[in-house]
Amino acid sequence: MIHDLVWGPWLLLLFLGTGIFYTFKLKGFQIFHFRYWWKSTAGTLGNRDEEAKSQIATACTALAATVGTGNIAGVATAIAAGGPGAVFWMWVSAFVGMAAAYGETYLGIRYRYRGTDGQYICGPFVYLEQGLKSRGIGLLYAFFCVLASLGMGSMVQANSISDSFTYAFSLPPLITGLAVTVLTMAVVFGGIGRISEAASRLVPFSACLYMFLCGIVIFSCYDKVPGVFSEIVREAFNFKSAAGGAAGYGMSKALRYGVARGVFSNEAGLGSLAVLHGAAGETTAEEQGMWAIFEVFFDTIISCTLTALVILCIAGKSGAAGGMFYADGQTDGSAMIAACFSQCFGAAGGYLTAISMALFAFATIIAWFYLGRQAVAYLTEHTGAGKVFLCFYGFVYLNAVFFGCVAKLELVWNLSDVFNGLMAVPNLIGILLLSREVKAPLRNRRKR
Repeated sequence: MIHDLVWGPWLLLLFLGTGIFYTFKLKGFQIFHFRYWWKSTAGTLGNRDEEAKSQIATACTALAATVGTGNIAGVATAIAAGGPGAVFWMWVSAFVGMAAAYGETYLGIRYRYRGTDGQYICGPFVYLEQGLKSRGIGLLYAFFCVLASLGMGSMVQANSISDSFTYAFSLPPLITGLAVTVLTMAVVFGGIGRISEAASRLVPFSACLYMFLCGIVIFSCYDKVPGVFSEIVREAFNFKSAAGGAAGYGMSKALRYGVARGVFSNEAGLGSLAVLHGAAGETTAEEQGMWAIFEVFFDTIISCTLTALVILCIAGKSGAAGGMFYADGQTDGSAMIAACFSQCFGAAGGYLTAISMALFAFATIIAWFYLGRQAVAYLTEHTGAGKVFLCFYGFVYLNAVFFGCVAKLELVWNLSDVFNGLMAVPNLIGILLLSREVKAPLRNRRKR
């Protein structure tokens, strides 16, 4: 009951309403100035200077948290729930979400400060306290962020790795749990530097691998692509597809069983981008805000669209896209993608799906550790025992990763969704009330 109450239509409207408000405030910057922000983000990928490398590493860390297993399973759920037209509404939600992502990232840089350990304290809890002058709301957000990191960030992602490897390779969950826990410990105990380094290597590799596999599948049936796009647009404007699109967009950040519940695929409005981009070195709020726009675009418009094309080109005409269900009626998105890959790669399709999901999930695990660590640092900064609490959090997080691999997590799924939703509410209210402080990049450039 609590789960349905938190993730009811009102919260989806709050997400979309905030994105639409920021779209008008920024005068459609993410749409009409595509060339400018693309050149300022993706256009710098070949640069060798230290500033560019730092920003790219920060962007990879943010993408590690957003481009996850839900980009595979969430899209499948959207199509199964609402038909091909659901993809169109995912695109609409993403374009307005870009503006909200810019706003929260801008505020995250605007209000960040260095903690006692010399690292930045940043995120919604900071601008909720300093901008809205309400430490209580900031503490509440940080508390829900810690709980979400232990649920959706660690246990749920680890469980998806374990399930995938058990299904594809018959690997016992205990072995998977030990391996994933050790690898996580090796990365996260190295601090934000090692997390950024791991993300900057893992995210490009996993994303390129998955895009390459999707490209092969799509090319094998390229003659169906124009018809698929036509079907997406044609089927978008009916109630079933619109409802499915909203559900799928909310589902596409997390591998889920169930229907139409979850966080937004790119976390625009959730506040996590403000935390992750706050770790960037010497930079401006406008620059990091444009990287947030790029991440939303890459996550949903590129990555999720590739998944949708694979499903609709392979399974759409046969009806399989709407027919892959568990016995209890829950959609199995990963099985749907595995079946589509198997059409092109044979028995190796299941292995490739498992590897892709494992790479995405592990990247999400290490990125969410940093999110939770930032929240713990904020919660305990005035206690005099911050380092002790941070060490304890690291111990709990690693145990959550191991537990996620070996346990059945139906309850954790629901609790994680609730915590993510509760995180979003104060953040969305905060960025709406502080919107007067957010400036569009072009306006500031003209002043200079």
